[in-house]
Amino acid sequence: MAETSEIKKGVVIRHKNDLFIVKDFSFVNPGKGCAFTKTKMKSVTTERALEITYKSGENVDIVQVQRQNMQYLYMNGEFYSFMIKDTYETIDINKDVLAEDGKFLKEGLDVMGLFHENVPVAVDLPKKVQYEVADAPPAVKGDSASGNVTKEIGLENGLKVHAPIFIKDGDQILVNTETGQYDCRVNE
Repeated sequence: MAETSEIKKGVVIRHKNDLFIVKDFSFVNPGKGCAFTKTKMKSVTTERALEITYKSGENVDIVQVQRQNMQYLYMNGEFYSFMIKDTYETIDINKDVLAEDGKFLKEGLDVMGLFHENVPVAVDLPKKVQYEVADAPPAVKGDSASGNVTKEIGLENGLKVHAPIFIKDGDQILVNTETGQYDCRVNE
C-alpha cells in the first residue's frame, strides 16, 4: 500500500478489483479541513472514467507496472503498432488504450509503454513532440490588428493546432502533448 502523496499522472491504481490509470490529479490544501487529492482515472479493462477524492495520508493500492522503451511504427486498423526497442519485438496496442493521446503519434516517435502482467495498460508520450507543418494558410494583412493572431495549421500526421500567424509550410514546431497546443518554432 502507498500513500496519496505517491499519486501522479500515469500511475496505475487498483480500485474495487479493477485497474485504473491516473489521467489527471490535483492536490488541494483548503484553508479549513484536511488536504486531499482529486483524481481522474480511466479503467484499463472497461474504459470507464472515474473521479475519486482521496484524503491526505489515506492508503492507496498502487500497482507496479513495467516500463518499456518503444517506437511507434504505424496504424494497423484498430491497433497501433509499436516496436519494443530492447528486443525489436513488434507489439499491437488497441487504440482505446491510448484514447485521445493517439492523435499525437507520428512515425518513429519514441514513447514509454506501461505493462501490467505483460498486458499494455498505457503509453506515456513525451511532453513535447516535434512536427513539420504540412498546411499553413498564409497570414492575411490586418489579422494582427483585429486581435486574431493565431491560425489553424495542419501537421505531418494530420493533427490540427492553432499557431501564430508567422508559421508557414515546412516549419518545424513543438506541440505540448498534455495541452494539445503549439509550444514554439524549432530553429534549424
